[in-house]
Amino acid sequence: MRRLTAISFATMSLVTITQIASAADLAVRAAPAYKAPPPVYVFSWTGCYVGGNVGGFWSNREWDDAGIFPGDPFVGQSFGTHNANSWIGGAQAGCNYQFAGGWVVGIQGDYDWTNATGSSVNALVPFFTNQTHVKSLASVTGRVGYARDRFLGYVKGGGAWETANYNGLVTATGLVASSASATFGGWTVGVGGEYAFTDWLSGFVEYDYYNFGTQSTTLTTTVGAFPIPVNIKASDNVIKVGLNLRWSPGPLVARY
Repeated sequence: MRRLTAISFATMSLVTITQIASAADLAVRAAPAYKAPPPVYVFSWTGCYVGGNVGGFWSNREWDDAGIFPGDPFVGQSFGTHNANSWIGGAQAGCNYQFAGGWVVGIQGDYDWTNATGSSVNALVPFFTNQTHVKSLASVTGRVGYARDRFLGYVKGGGAWETANYNGLVTATGLVASSASATFGGWTVGVGGEYAFTDWLSGFVEYDYYNFGTQSTTLTTTVGAFPIPVNIKASDNVIKVGLNLRWSPGPLVARY
């Protein structure tokens, strides 16, 4: 009897131990080890850049009589309007800072050359032709934009400067009767889009409008140095494409 009781107790203990071990094994299998997903690197526009651009240049010029002689009755009268159109090309450099997700702010300076020439017959002095030759265009602007990964849309605005030659031609002979070189200051606004092909190279398309208001300059005749003061109202339109070489002060942003 005692032997039967001992065998029964031993059998029950073995069954109990087996059940406990099986339960523990199931618990361990039910809780797999956690593995973090690999990081995904997101492009950041923070950093600086330098590059070049080419495009088209369209300009409008209106010449006014600024008072050629004392008591000039035609002061303020238009001498005529003409366009000066051509290619444009140059360089740009700047820096961006990306924050709050996709917002980007920056500053840029650019300098472009052009060879835009236009002319019109003087409305008050028909034997004269007014001629404009725009040589260069520069600006320093702030930029604000929003980025979706490698694409950045932005607007810009700031100060602008333009250098041009202004000539008065004798229509019958084509000789230069007067000339002057002037640099006007004004403002510019623009809009554009930029895409980063790689971490260090991006391309952009941009439209800019320039306004230089009405500026005064003096033409000097080749005979007798007779001064001819004129007012010139100037505005420009530019469409350009370009490439930027970029570098960043730090690594790309990692997200999990």
